[in-house]
Amino acid sequence: MVGLTLGDPAGIGPEVAAKATRQLRKKIRLRTFGLAKGFRPGSPTLVGARLARAALEESVRSLQAGDIQAVVNGPVSKKWLRRAGFRFPGQTEFYATRFGLRGDQVTMCMVGPRLRIALATAHVSLRQAASRLTTSDIVRAGLHLVELLKRMGIRRPRVAVCGLNPHAGEQGLFGDEDLRIVAPAIRRLRTRTRLMICGPEPADTVFGRAVRGEFDGVVALYHDQGLIPAKLLDFDRTVNVTMGLPVVRCSPDHGTAFTIAGKGKAKAASMMEAVKLAVRLAGGKP
Repeated sequence: MVGLTLGDPAGIGPEVAAKATRQLRKKIRLRTFGLAKGFRPGSPTLVGARLARAALEESVRSLQAGDIQAVVNGPVSKKWLRRAGFRFPGQTEFYATRFGLRGDQVTMCMVGPRLRIALATAHVSLRQAASRLTTSDIVRAGLHLVELLKRMGIRRPRVAVCGLNPHAGEQGLFGDEDLRIVAPAIRRLRTRTRLMICGPEPADTVFGRAVRGEFDGVVALYHDQGLIPAKLLDFDRTVNVTMGLPVVRCSPDHGTAFTIAGKGKAKAASMMEAVKLAVRLAGGKP
């Protein structure tokens, strides 16, 4: 049983959830959380944000009770959720906290047809991502990526780790972070996994190499370093997976898209892929 939170009722979440449910309900058992009726598409409200928040809390109770075996989240508005008293950077950190973990103990991963990416840092500013990045962050993301790839059926994953600076620092010419922070993380990952962990790799070429088959997954060091290539190549089919949780949690890779909500333009492909991957990671066969 997969739980589906509808997200902000004024966004495209209810629409793509309905489309996915119609196409998948013969193969997958789905249970929805949230309310879609009574809201004007494209016009978010405080009431709608509170309902989206309540749906998240209800999904946690169902996961803890064993009523559902995985959850897939529709898109929410971080701005409106914050107005409704939601004190988390995103849904990733919300689930971490509800299951007794810190935000830095879980990893945001993006899984698409051509790229699988883990983020060492996620919902922080670029300045904070660079100044707070630690070797432990990279090791945690790398271990979670290896676990994810193995659960997807890749027995010996080949993983690359991005450099932080242009040309991966050019041996200290463009900053010492790649020598001081990233390289030690790669050595630790090699020791702990006994796998081929490459890097630090220049971020402007590593994703192309992964697409061509050289790597099974890539560790990106900050949000946009990983999400730009993921969304550029496979926006309609990429899935956000939170690794490190004791439960399976996925979501489509798009936002609320208020501007097209209710116009019949929203595509359900990413939502459908999220549901299918959630079933697969939970041990089922979608």
